[in-house]
Amino acid sequence: MLKMKLRFTWIVVLLMGISFFSFAQITLTIEEAMNIAEDNNPQMRTAKLNYMRTQYMLIASRAGLKPQFSMTVDPFSYSQTRSFDSYNSDYYTSRNLSTGGRFRTELPFLLTDGVLSLTNTFGWSSNESQKATGTTLTERFSNNLQLRYDQPLFTYNRRQMEMKRLEFDHENSGISYALQRLRTEQNITRQFYAVYLAQNNLEISRAELENSQKNYDIIKEKVEAGLSAREELFQAEVNLASAESSVQSTGVTLKNAKDDLKQTLGMPLKEDINVSVTIEVITMLIDEEKAIQSGLLSRMELRQREISMAEADLAMITTKAINEFRGDITLSMGISGDNPRFDDIYSTPTNSPRIGISFTIPIFDWGQRKARINAQKTAQIIAQLNYNNETVNIENDIRQSLRSLENLRSQISIAEKQVRNTEMTYNLNQIRYREGDLTGLQMSQYQTQLSNAKTSLVRSQINYKNEMLNLKILTLYDFENDQPIVPVREISGFTIK
Repeated sequence: MLKMKLRFTWIVVLLMGISFFSFAQITLTIEEAMNIAEDNNPQMRTAKLNYMRTQYMLIASRAGLKPQFSMTVDPFSYSQTRSFDSYNSDYYTSRNLSTGGRFRTELPFLLTDGVLSLTNTFGWSSNESQKATGTTLTERFSNNLQLRYDQPLFTYNRRQMEMKRLEFDHENSGISYALQRLRTEQNITRQFYAVYLAQNNLEISRAELENSQKNYDIIKEKVEAGLSAREELFQAEVNLASAESSVQSTGVTLKNAKDDLKQTLGMPLKEDINVSVTIEVITMLIDEEKAIQSGLLSRMELRQREISMAEADLAMITTKAINEFRGDITLSMGISGDNPRFDDIYSTPTNSPRIGISFTIPIFDWGQRKARINAQKTAQIIAQLNYNNETVNIENDIRQSLRSLENLRSQISIAEKQVRNTEMTYNLNQIRYREGDLTGLQMSQYQTQLSNAKTSLVRSQINYKNEMLNLKILTLYDFENDQPIVPVREISGFTIK
């Protein structure tokens, strides 16, 4: 009874474990995998964070164009000094106690790169001076209000230049994120199909094992009945062992493919997953001119090259400003007053207008500016060459993809015929094998031929689907649904503009 109870307990534990692992298995579609990769794939996370960084930098720069307010407060200041008065030939001690603050607001102008500022300084001070002739105490309130405008002359607009660079950086990071998402989608799709192929190979291997087991049972019965030679039983055992080894090998391949997929998705490797993929191959003819035109008009890499050329032009403007002739003009007007009584600060106000103009005149720089300009001209040529090369690469990649599709269409047609022929051949030879007209070695060869034909068909179909996805990414056009592709470029409420 004790043994029966222990055996029953182990059966319950085993069933609970099987139920748990069956429940823990996750079945994923490609869309679900992309959602997981969005938050867990390292490359996707890096691209997303970089986009968000440039977005915040652009927001901060635009906020800097609005009026800026600041306040400085000096609540308490005390000092004591002893000095010599050369005019009166006497030493005196001075004690100073003060408090005050300053309020400042400034408004930058993007169009002119000028700055308009308004500053108000208020304070109270108490000064006590001790001399041989006596002590002097002075207490006063003071206030100074000033309006000022600073404008650079004969130079480029640095504020506008910085804004353009931030906008280019933000657009470039958005394109990088969209491209990374397309690359991740392509990689995940390929790995999904790799898992699917491994699953299909495992099913084929299991079917081969089942057939080998049936053939082994048939030969075993014949050998025991004296209808076949014992050598046939030995060959059937070899075939059965080979089929068992094939099942184990394909099982390992499937586990490795799943781990690669989980690594790409950023999932823990201990998670048990399964994929749900439907392969529907619809071969079609694609217009080469339409594909190339779509790629040249839509590919975001070309926009990145255009941004590089625009940044090179901005860098040329900055380079030409080295040792430049420039000027600065300052205009200000203000009013100040002081009085022992707070109410009478402006009883005798003082106006303080000011205008100032300064020039920076380069004289000789030993050819530094000219050399830097020539270097930047070279950078501009390189940017243009990169754009031209990218255009050629896009067209070349599309043409090669179309050739691969044409070849794969032919391979699929051939593979389908091979599967039909090998299935009929295998079924006919299986009857002959049961009747004793074929040896076990020959039957094993027909079994291998059937398995290879099925695997070849699935692999051809997967290669065709992968190549269609590659063409969709190369052209940003979905030829299966006959519609253009708009890459997703939106993160956490921020949209790339």
